[in-house]
Amino acid sequence: MDKPILVIPMGDAAGIGPEITVKALANKAVNEMAHLVVVGDGQVLKQALRYSQVELTINCINEPREGNFFPGVLNLIDLGNIELSQLKLGAVQAMTGKAAYEYIEVATRLCLAKKAQVLVTTAINKESLQAAKVPYIGHTEIIGALTGTKNPLTLFQVHNLRVFFLSRHVSLRQACDLVTQENLAAFIDQSVIALKRLGVTNPRLAVAGLNPHSGEHGLFGREEVEAVIPAVAAARRAGIDVEGPIGADSVFYLALKGKYDAVLSLYHDQGHIATKMVDFEKTISITIGMPFLRTSVDHGTALDIAGKGLASPVSLIEAIRLGALYAPFFKQSQ
Repeated sequence: MDKPILVIPMGDAAGIGPEITVKALANKAVNEMAHLVVVGDGQVLKQALRYSQVELTINCINEPREGNFFPGVLNLIDLGNIELSQLKLGAVQAMTGKAAYEYIEVATRLCLAKKAQVLVTTAINKESLQAAKVPYIGHTEIIGALTGTKNPLTLFQVHNLRVFFLSRHVSLRQACDLVTQENLAAFIDQSVIALKRLGVTNPRLAVAGLNPHSGEHGLFGREEVEAVIPAVAAARRAGIDVEGPIGADSVFYLALKGKYDAVLSLYHDQGHIATKMVDFEKTISITIGMPFLRTSVDHGTALDIAGKGLASPVSLIEAIRLGALYAPFFKQSQ
């Protein structure tokens, strides 16, 4: 089977994105997983090679089919949009925010044109985007706008634990208000579709409880009684293998041990804490519902250590691994 082509926008040039990119591509095992193409700035990546003490040959190309996919080669679509003399590592800058947006834009268009199968994103900085007057706060919003996707679904995976999120970047109060039977019914359906696109043929789902002990039959909150239980019952009648509510203090452990293919988390921190306690560095974000698959590191630009050669590429390597793993299934489901 031909290896999938994964495209990596290098992230904010002032952060650790360039460093983890060169370190990941210098890993022999990574090159065996997929054909990798980076969209970024050649001078910045050469600088990252120096302070990371990594040896790679940069091969500048115009599109993925021109790549030289051998160990020791970094295939680069060089946008040349960073003035190296003005780059301040570790600082928020409009220049790097604008450049980061352009890397994502080019990488997204490659995926839309089916010249790459998976988009693997590194870290960008919200403040730098804002300084550059980019009207989006992050990758999901940027890619959503470029692809016309309005409601993508976020999946976290760490080892064999998968977690979907009913809500993410809203207040805890708002998150509780979003736990309705209607929202949960749609959430369960979306999660089943997403897992099937990733090759899970008969998904087994568990819905986490919202309140302590899943509300104890309404003693500690009514969300389980009024929303979760009816939504789960309706889904089961429709033939979906789903259980819940299951106490949040045990459901993630049960899924990690293999009882469920995914947990449906009811708010941001519930699922984030669970996955990152399993393995912080290998917790990966996967976005489903776009015209192509996207995997991502789940860390920031780490401006405090930028340019020091200290950044770990483990998260990016794992994002590449999962992208390569799921690419064949995702392609078949399109």
